[in-house]
Amino acid sequence: MAKAGRVTGIGGLFFRARDPEALTAWYRDNLGVAEIGQWRQDEGPTVFAPFPADTDYWGAGRQWMLNLRVDALDPLLDRLRAAGVEVIRKDDWDTPGIGRFARIHDPEGNPVELWEPAPEAR
Repeated sequence: MAKAGRVTGIGGLFFRARDPEALTAWYRDNLGVAEIGQWRQDEGPTVFAPFPADTDYWGAGRQWMLNLRVDALDPLLDRLRAAGVEVIRKDDWDTPGIGRFARIHDPEGNPVELWEPAPEAR
């Protein structure tokens, strides 16, 4: 049977950086995201959602925000804080049935949202 020719997932995220090597090391060391090459993800939901151009969900000076799915938010936030990463966490960001959220910024100021899906959203 012939394949339908459909998108099956995100194959990569590519963006410019002032210091690609340092930024790659920061993502690897702080978030466990692999260096150049393949990063095998756990199965789970991926949200693809364009926002209005005037959204205030993240800083106006940025076109995009990376959202990373995590399995245990609190221990990760503890490790990030210990590494000197500023963590922003607000209970009103959490959504029943969706999950819990926190924000950080990488060394180049790019927003990164950390999402611990609710059990029913996994």
